[in-house]
Amino acid sequence: MAISSLMNLMRPAPYTEQMTDNDAIKKAYRYWRIRIFYSIYVGYVFFYFTRKSFTFIMPEMVEDLGFSYSKLGILATVLYVTYGISKFVSGILSDRSNPRYFMSVGLILTGVANIIFGFSSSIWVLALLCCLNGLFQGWGWPPVTKQLTYWYSKKERGKWWSACSTSHSVGGLLIPVIMAYAVSYLSNWRYAMLLPGLTCIGVGAFLLNRLRDVPQSLGLPPIELYRGERDETREYKREKASDNRLSPRQILFDCVLNNKFVWIMALSCFFVYVVRTAVNDWTIPYLIELGYDRLLASASVMWFEVGGFAGMLIAGWASDYLFQGKRVPFMLLCAIGMGVTLYTFAGLHEGHDIRYCYSLMACIGFFVFGPQMLIGLAAAEYVDKKAVGTANGFVGCWAYAGAAATGYPLGLVIDYSWSMYFWILVACCVITFIIMLPLSLKSSAPQPHPSWSEA
Repeated sequence: MAISSLMNLMRPAPYTEQMTDNDAIKKAYRYWRIRIFYSIYVGYVFFYFTRKSFTFIMPEMVEDLGFSYSKLGILATVLYVTYGISKFVSGILSDRSNPRYFMSVGLILTGVANIIFGFSSSIWVLALLCCLNGLFQGWGWPPVTKQLTYWYSKKERGKWWSACSTSHSVGGLLIPVIMAYAVSYLSNWRYAMLLPGLTCIGVGAFLLNRLRDVPQSLGLPPIELYRGERDETREYKREKASDNRLSPRQILFDCVLNNKFVWIMALSCFFVYVVRTAVNDWTIPYLIELGYDRLLASASVMWFEVGGFAGMLIAGWASDYLFQGKRVPFMLLCAIGMGVTLYTFAGLHEGHDIRYCYSLMACIGFFVFGPQMLIGLAAAEYVDKKAVGTANGFVGCWAYAGAAATGYPLGLVIDYSWSMYFWILVACCVITFIIMLPLSLKSSAPQPHPSWSEA
């Protein structure tokens, strides 16, 4: 009953009568596109503040609660698994919801989970809170994809999607610094957990005020008509006349599970996330074993994020302008780049200058985050617009299955050989290239089946 009431609160906003004054339409679109973009960008940065905030205070938790690192590792595993499942389920729900409320409520609830986490001591209670946090974390990206798809047209969407995706890196860069400062200043990990929690509750309220639903709910024409990228076909006349939506079954089965292109993106995302998560989680131990200083080794992850920031921006621009809206060609180039840089990084030794290490990490980040962003964008473009949240949630579920594989399984490989670890990552790059290669041979991206838009 509570879930039903919550979903009723978050039901999509009804379509309103369309404006007829072209100047008013242009002014409204210009205003709302800017407002929607900065709101979802800021919102997703702060989702990162509560996602794994506890990982940056684990030494203090070990000292205070007497837990081992392996016991705390349970919390990260629970979070990964729950978040991956939630991205899929939340994608389905977000397609039938108002992104204004879906994203706002999700961020507020993750903030509440972080606050309660700070006042808990039992490993099982902490695991339950990580489970709830992972559940509500899944409410972040699906509404972002819906907003990007409805407010920005295909020919320009790459640059907007890539710019918004840099919120991952901004959040990933800021939260370690902020949590380190909070622990140092407050001298207590429990109080430090209040900072991301309270901040995200406040930002959730900000999103509630700033965000809105799709353009038609504000009396605006579909973005393709506004941008002149499509004629006013029968599909769009019906879309203006009524708030016509696909059923959950049509969204899940017709648009996503029976769509071979979405499956290709999902499998590609699995292998890309193996590389991304492995580099993020295992590079510091690798460099320390090579003999690098602890602080210098830790800074390498920052350069990974910096390279990723640039990679996402350039990936969107290149796919829009160099490849005329085709996403796969640039992903193939990045798959090659990933394999080459990882192979080079495997040959690193203590004699190399740390700046050489940082340069390689930035390059790896560039080639990893570029296709990561484009896979989500391509998945959204291979389905009806009413199913973008579900498609991205499905792909995201596979992504975090890949992330989970880099924990204990890859740890066993590392116990045997670091060389084998790197060969597995290079193999993931090769597999990604092979999976996506057939799509590059097509003259254009596949269009959604007509029945999806006419439902």
